[in-house]
Amino acid sequence: MSTSATRLAVFALVMGVAAAPSSAQLEPTEAEAEAFIGRVEHDLEDLGLKLLRAKWVQWTYITYDTEQMVADAGAAYSAAAGRFVQEATRYDGLDLPYELRRKFDILMSLQVTPAPSDPALSGEVSRLYTELTTLAGRPEYCEADGTCYDVGELNRVMATSRDPDSLRMAWEAGRLATPPMREKYRRFSELMNQGAQEIGFADLGEMWRSTYDMDSDAFISELDRLWGQLKPLYESLHCYVRGELQTRYGAEAVKDGAPIPAHLLGSMSGSGWASLFEGIAPEDSDPGYDLTAILRENEFDELGMARQGEQFYTSLGFDPLPETFWQRSMFKKPADRDVVCSASAWDLDDKDDVRIKMCIEITGRALGTVHHEIGHNIYQRAYQDQPLLFRASANYGFHEALGSTLALSLTPRYLVRVGLLEEEPRDGSQIGELLRSALGKVTSIPNGLMIDRWRWKVFSGEIGPEDYNKGWWDLREEYQGIVPPVERPENLFDPGTRHHIPTNVPYTRYFVSQIAQFQFHKALCELAGEEGPLHLCSIYGSRAAGERLQAMMEMGRSRPWPDALEVLTGQREMDATPMLEYYAPLAVRLGEQNRGKVCGW
Repeated sequence: MSTSATRLAVFALVMGVAAAPSSAQLEPTEAEAEAFIGRVEHDLEDLGLKLLRAKWVQWTYITYDTEQMVADAGAAYSAAAGRFVQEATRYDGLDLPYELRRKFDILMSLQVTPAPSDPALSGEVSRLYTELTTLAGRPEYCEADGTCYDVGELNRVMATSRDPDSLRMAWEAGRLATPPMREKYRRFSELMNQGAQEIGFADLGEMWRSTYDMDSDAFISELDRLWGQLKPLYESLHCYVRGELQTRYGAEAVKDGAPIPAHLLGSMSGSGWASLFEGIAPEDSDPGYDLTAILRENEFDELGMARQGEQFYTSLGFDPLPETFWQRSMFKKPADRDVVCSASAWDLDDKDDVRIKMCIEITGRALGTVHHEIGHNIYQRAYQDQPLLFRASANYGFHEALGSTLALSLTPRYLVRVGLLEEEPRDGSQIGELLRSALGKVTSIPNGLMIDRWRWKVFSGEIGPEDYNKGWWDLREEYQGIVPPVERPENLFDPGTRHHIPTNVPYTRYFVSQIAQFQFHKALCELAGEEGPLHLCSIYGSRAAGERLQAMMEMGRSRPWPDALEVLTGQREMDATPMLEYYAPLAVRLGEQNRGKVCGW
């Protein structure tokens, strides 16, 4: 090919039009591939910023018009991304430098919500996404007769009531919003599957799994291996909780050797059991302090909670958050409009416009959530100098793990160092705090597996629309040992109660996060020179830990996740044994408490 012909081909790619073919079909070149990726990164950065701004407005100001803004911006982004993916197939088989080839591989699986190339179908995908997201964010649920229930009040009933009838009523009312999602989700998943298949994947589940730098089947096997490490701990905790609930509600309501009725577990989802703690904690479980009370006694407000989170990261050597973070974040639920209160972190421009969106409460649990969300922002700033397609964590689970890792350091040792506690409690076992933590983290392990297992089976056709609810509850019983308190017929859509399903956020990242955060924590504690049990360690103030974190985070997604894991921990495989080490004192106590009981289901 002549120099002039090469320039013409490159120019045509950059301008988005086809060059006139010569008498023979021209083979693509490395220069063309590089120019193509340059156009992809430029255009997706621009369209992505417009989409994120529209989403921010919609999630913090829910109206019909903001819904349409997101639908329009989403359709534009999806159409461009889909077009780029189709064009990228021209470079399949071309021998490219490692980084350029990796960008092509990432591009092929970049879309979480792939749409078919047909513009009408692409627009339908965007509209359905917006409608499902809006249904998931409504502040109240209503029955056919017009009786409505405030979502916040229903959640409070689930967390505080000990009356089984009230709990069952709230549990059922909390699912009133989901039946309208059913047909929308059927069509939504059908179209996304079509989009994934156009790219070359068997279905959307395979496309999502491809982001983990592993063969799809090998990745499923890896998840099963990690679950096998942790399943005995979960079953022991399940056995203990079931016994305590049986004491409270009776042997007819909670049976030996059987799954636990979901409405008795202290939350609408039944996936986190932390609100049960006060009623099931052993007598010697008082940690000697109450973090919620400490925060309130020190007159923390929403802004003060965020400042405390930032201060942890600056103690490790990270730069303070930009002023725009404090100007543009949402820390408190507005009184004058509907918003999506679920906590999330945002990176709008891949530079300094980072934010969190959260209706912060002044509680110890919320302080951990603040650290988690700010951790996302710290990670985003660390890789901001990478090319667009590398501006992400090594895998999606690592992004979730980072902030949670730092939250593991909110120990009594940390509270003493920042002046919120006079001295560490003398009881080194901390059984109460370990139980409280396990009721949130250990119980989320099988939940983190089954949500995407359900979706993967839906995407592959193994679970058809006629069995959405049955398939959902079969998996919840298999993995979590949970059953519904009443029959759930197929005209309902219980999967829609999990916010990540109507908003189409892959959930396996949370399973990976639970494993990785303890693996990160152990490595960072060793770097910080911390001694003693892993659950008492705090890396607060350790510049050595901060430097290692920075080295891992600034890689972004430029290398496969085992490379990033090795930089931080020295290991190339995920390993659940640090999590088992963290909860080892609790595991011993649970074994004692469960002696003579019929465990399992």
